[in-house]
Amino acid sequence: MAVLIVLILSFSASLGITKIVSGEWDYILSGNIAMCVMLFFTAFGHFRFSRGMARMIPKFIPNRMELVYLTGFIEIAAGIGLLFPYWRQSTGQFLVLFLS
Repeated sequence: MAVLIVLILSFSASLGITKIVSGEWDYILSGNIAMCVMLFFTAFGHFRFSRGMARMIPKFIPNRMELVYLTGFIEIAAGIGLLFPYWRQSTGQFLVLFLS
């Protein structure tokens, strides 16, 4: 639930800021900023609660802690990728695969 609240609040804030700065509603930029903030928020959880997340991974998968850290770094990189128009589409396609 906290992730959804972060997503909604960051989208609303960035939408309001883009309206003030540019005079237009920029839904695409605001959505990408909100996704970036949300991915950073969830990545923080990978580092802060890494032991608990590692316990959720089945025992037969090796290097569970490293996998938790790796996915946290991937979320940070994907969040940054959403902010650059050149990388936006490929990052979005990657996130569809990564998060499903």
